[in-house]
Amino acid sequence: MGRLGIGLQLYTLRDDMARDMEGTLRHVAKLGYEGVEFAGYYDMPADKLKGLLDELGLKCFGSHISLQRFRDNFQGEIDYLKTIGATYAICPYVGAEERENVEQWKSLIAECQALAVETQKQGLQFLYHNHDFEFHYKVEDEFVFDAMYANNDAIKVEMDVCWVQFAGQDPLAYIAKYAGRLPLVHFKDFTKDADGKLVTLELGLGDVPLDKVIVAAEQAGVEWLVVEQDNCQKAPLTSIENSFNWVKEHYLNVHN
Repeated sequence: MGRLGIGLQLYTLRDDMARDMEGTLRHVAKLGYEGVEFAGYYDMPADKLKGLLDELGLKCFGSHISLQRFRDNFQGEIDYLKTIGATYAICPYVGAEERENVEQWKSLIAECQALAVETQKQGLQFLYHNHDFEFHYKVEDEFVFDAMYANNDAIKVEMDVCWVQFAGQDPLAYIAKYAGRLPLVHFKDFTKDADGKLVTLELGLGDVPLDKVIVAAEQAGVEWLVVEQDNCQKAPLTSIENSFNWVKEHYLNVHN
């Protein structure tokens, strides 16, 4: 059982990326992150980004691509991913206006499954990234989360353990359920505020059983733990450093 790769979802650093993409990526590499997952390219040409990633020794394993971007420019998105050396094209979110009822979810699931087949034909893999709302509806007596993967092996899983737990489900059980189909795990921590709303935190400061998540991820054949913090209480660059230090202390420095 090999060591998990430690990546960063760059949505955490969206403001820094918008100001100085190259400088931000250099900082991420210097901290010790091994890979990155993009959430926008900030108008950088694919070949230039590939050169920068190679220089920094950063692997781009995937990118969050909105459904609208898939709809408007599927081939362009796939070509960009291929140029920067990525493997995974990931649907990150579904807008509220598209998921108001079960019929809409059925349509979205069919669309994602079709995208997965087309992505696979081009040598890449399509993943779906969850929030909590996939547990608010059921399709054929299954949570939407499970219905998304039920009838098409082409679509793979990017599981956000923070949102799974926030939705009242057991992230450890869900990791085990999707073993072999789960290359990426969003590795996040959270608590709830006085109104019961989600507050994302640096790793080790919240309620997610992170050490157990690591063990479950290894057993499930996960390739990358993807550190993410939707909203930071400190400067995001400070928060990703603190979270990486947690990973070093609890995983990298003790992994056999």
